[in-house]
Amino acid sequence: VHSSHSDPLVLRMREQVAPLWEEWTAICEQPTQSDKAYAAFLQTLNTAGHLRHSEQGERFLRALCECALTASTAVASEAVAALAASHGGEKPLSFAPLDALSKLVLLMIKFVPAEGANPAEGAKPKAQVQLLQRVLAALMSLLLRDYRSGDFHQRAYFRLFSGWLFDLNAPDPTLDPIQPQVLSAFCAAFHALQPARLPGFAFSWMELVSHRMFMPKLLLTKGQKGWPLMQRLLVGLFKFLHPYLSAAELSPPVRMLYRGALRVLLVLLHDFPEFLCDYHFAFCDVIPPSCIQMRNLILSAFPRNMRLPDPFTPNLKVDLLPEISQPPRILSSYSAALSSNNTLLAELDAFLKSRQPRSFLDQLHLRLLGADGNVRVPLVNALVLHVGTNAIAALQSQPASQAAAGLAHSAPMDVFQQLAGELPAEGRYLFLNAIANQLRYPNNHTHYFSCVLLYLFSEAGTEKVQEQITRVLVERLIVHRPHPWGLLITFIELIKNPRYNFWSKGFTRCAPEIERLFESVARSCMATNTTPSATTPGAVLGLTEDN
Repeated sequence: VHSSHSDPLVLRMREQVAPLWEEWTAICEQPTQSDKAYAAFLQTLNTAGHLRHSEQGERFLRALCECALTASTAVASEAVAALAASHGGEKPLSFAPLDALSKLVLLMIKFVPAEGANPAEGAKPKAQVQLLQRVLAALMSLLLRDYRSGDFHQRAYFRLFSGWLFDLNAPDPTLDPIQPQVLSAFCAAFHALQPARLPGFAFSWMELVSHRMFMPKLLLTKGQKGWPLMQRLLVGLFKFLHPYLSAAELSPPVRMLYRGALRVLLVLLHDFPEFLCDYHFAFCDVIPPSCIQMRNLILSAFPRNMRLPDPFTPNLKVDLLPEISQPPRILSSYSAALSSNNTLLAELDAFLKSRQPRSFLDQLHLRLLGADGNVRVPLVNALVLHVGTNAIAALQSQPASQAAAGLAHSAPMDVFQQLAGELPAEGRYLFLNAIANQLRYPNNHTHYFSCVLLYLFSEAGTEKVQEQITRVLVERLIVHRPHPWGLLITFIELIKNPRYNFWSKGFTRCAPEIERLFESVARSCMATNTTPSATTPGAVLGLTEDN
């Protein structure tokens, strides 16, 4: 197999493309742009067979992209080279050849002829999409080649991708019918170029993925067909950032990338909160526990058609809110981690039905540990949500008068209490975090998991567990806003309801700075000094025996 440098077909194609490229750049440099000149040039390409879906067509597209990239980085003079050296060694970039290529590709896609002598209806859109896919494939292969060689100009590729995002997503009768496929083609390209594979392209990649001609259009696709694609891209970003963000110190590039990710989440929180709501589980699964603000942004999302009740309302009866009985929509496959773990899911489901055998419960915490002895976070997250959804379904089938007893004395609560008691400290922290990840906008998951946390606090055998529950809540409250609604109502209930005896706990007074911290958080969480008269767990949340 010949390399592309020595393959005679490739070399011949380069020779053929060079004069064509010069001709095209000359057309682009004309003071007045002529549709006639464009049409004549495209006809030349078509007659030569360069627009066909063939190996020749692939070689042509690759050679064309090479010409543009080479021209964009050609240094005009030694003086320019010296100037570049004084600016960190990065070569100056000429955008004109890149923009010329962008324009040519746009015209090729708009006017590509349908294949065959008697093309069927729909053949032209198909040919357009195929041509775009081939152009992207050609550019990606060059990007990978340059990236591996070290002679990589990130800005050149960014310019081309962003130019095509603008051109191909602009309103145009010849392109409008294929917009969903255009977005899908870019999704596939961006997925292939994700930061985990090409860290040196990460900044451009994030800019492209959050581009105003890409992300909003993808999320506004009919039937939310673009949502899983966008979710996959963001999960890829968070997975890439995970090891860096888990480190104590962030390097300047990682810090900048992290800030960029926060900004993307802020845009989504503002413009597409339902997207964050529906995929909160998948995102929280790949965000390190230390990234509290990032996680809060996701968990603070609530549907735009909902008006959040003020969590600071004195004696707020959460169980009487109309939304609190509604289930949230979760598009993430949260049982996947359990399903892939041998027989764990089947055994767990059997236990949830019968509360037997006891041996399953006794061994459960050990089965959540990896070979290194650490808790497997995705498994814990999946287990918590799976057990919770089962518990909610069981509670809904019971009379309201039995709700409190059904919450406390149940197989799901057995599981939660067992894990709270038996997991090592770090594992317990991650387990409690998994519960806190469900404290979001008013829905039956928020309600249930809020009650679970409060019950675990009141029934904890040691202050260690109570201290960790408090830590999980407080550390999410001391970062910048926004704070999830469910988090606020849970913490307010904990510190205001005398049943929990919160202020008598030793950990609230263990050091002056800790004491001041709690007082500060309490002040910000308590709009009034009204103390509920309730003295039973879950009074504010409405899960008392009296209800």
